[in-house]
Amino acid sequence: MLQNMREGVRSPWVLIPIGLIVLSFVLTGAETLTFGGTQSGVATVNGEEISESELQMAIEGQRRQLTDVYGDQIDPGPVAGTPVYNESGELVSYDPANFILGFGKVNGRRVIVGGEDFTMRGGSPSPAGLRKSVYAEDLAVQYKIPLIRLHEGSGGSVGGTGGKGPSLPGPVNAPSRFRSVAQAMATVPVATAAMGAVAGLPAGRLVASHFSVMSKSTAQIITAGPAVVERAMGEKKTKDELGGWKVHTKNGTVDNGADDEVACLEEIKRFLSFMPDNINQLAPLVESDDPVDRCEELLLEVVPRDRRIAFEMRKIINAVFDADSFFEMGRGYGRSQITGLARLNGQTVGVWGNDCKFLAGSMTRDGAHKARRFMELCEAFTLPIVTLVDEPGFMIGSQAEREATIRHGASAVLTAAMTTVPWAAVMVRRSFGVAQAAHYGPEAYVLAWPSAESGPLPVEGGVAVAFRREIESAADPDTKRRELEELLASKQSPFPRAEALAVHDLIDPRETRPELCKWLARVQPLLPDLLGPSAFAIRP
Repeated sequence: MLQNMREGVRSPWVLIPIGLIVLSFVLTGAETLTFGGTQSGVATVNGEEISESELQMAIEGQRRQLTDVYGDQIDPGPVAGTPVYNESGELVSYDPANFILGFGKVNGRRVIVGGEDFTMRGGSPSPAGLRKSVYAEDLAVQYKIPLIRLHEGSGGSVGGTGGKGPSLPGPVNAPSRFRSVAQAMATVPVATAAMGAVAGLPAGRLVASHFSVMSKSTAQIITAGPAVVERAMGEKKTKDELGGWKVHTKNGTVDNGADDEVACLEEIKRFLSFMPDNINQLAPLVESDDPVDRCEELLLEVVPRDRRIAFEMRKIINAVFDADSFFEMGRGYGRSQITGLARLNGQTVGVWGNDCKFLAGSMTRDGAHKARRFMELCEAFTLPIVTLVDEPGFMIGSQAEREATIRHGASAVLTAAMTTVPWAAVMVRRSFGVAQAAHYGPEAYVLAWPSAESGPLPVEGGVAVAFRREIESAADPDTKRRELEELLASKQSPFPRAEALAVHDLIDPRETRPELCKWLARVQPLLPDLLGPSAFAIRP
């Protein structure tokens, strides 16, 4: 959409409307937008010319409709930019900063909103635009409110940020522009969206977030564009082939993909609805009409009695947590692990489960990285964690070894061990190997279903190794193997664990929601003492 904007002549008089137009344009569905004239500021929207005053009125209508998103103060520093004077010292033109920045509200709560103005130099930062983009993080940290960045722009230019030749670099004592990015991520929720083509510095800022989403219909995320890639690497690829949504929702560059820009904004609004304003506040508590004692009959049959048959973990999630509250993050990446946010009796919790329909739910390299980011998010914003465990262990095989799965998996395990937020773990089915330790944080409240089984490793692999000779020498090796597997499987049941106080309780699956709601009520008074900066020691 924004790629179709064509830059025209701009005057100081249309500086402020440009910022409003860009934000409104994303949401109106207009396909083309051009500017012409000087002080008259004639605009053409979808082929229809309207005056600047008429466009301003249309924009104000959109602003009223979107007040909860963008608020009343659109652009701090509205006259920031680069004036151009003639030899007589008269102002002949003015290039406003090509980064839009402002305060607003989402779900009634204050936020900072910023994004590149793609209509100017393709979003490649001008000197004033770069200053304002860096200022976005500073404002978020100063006011301790969430930061939303809407990206559509390219990185630096060989011609310099001024566009009229190389510009001087910053002095050696200039503060690092990335320090504020890191400070923002350590202080407030940061949500970003790729609304169009995003490359270079904007791409780096896009992924420096707690939640990111990209528009499937308009966005690409690339380190370098097709021309640079072809020149340097000899690859001839389109933007979509390099960095379209089918690439980046699968490799973890972004968390989610949305149909268009409007859907991206809705995803961001929903993510922020679960989050506190900053690390010194608790997540908002919302009213819930979902009974805490609700017991779903489907939980009694959702796990097949045949342990070799897969089941749908998301059915369990939707049955246990508040109705329609689960917000999944990163479904296309690290697919054996399910991560997201949900509510129990109106209170935000982090949710982590295994998807046994993908690689049996085993922890892969990507799954471990996804789980680590999820745990870090919950620890940073003091969100209790609930895990639904069906973990067969780390992924095995030559590809898993090439991907250094054990290193990434150990990092996830140690991340869990270093968290301080409350954990509740529900043993749904399997819990095996070193990987299982990642699902149980310190002092976790552990509940087990009758279908649970646990041990050093799954029975099938253990029997094949420990009883290889006995199986090979049997008259019927297959029958012998099955007998041994059934014998050892009975020893991995949850009943001995419950008898040994190795779990807190062995429950009817239908009682999972009531038990978790009671647990959350017990740990909620502990949360205020856990607020503040999080700290993790070095991990593998």
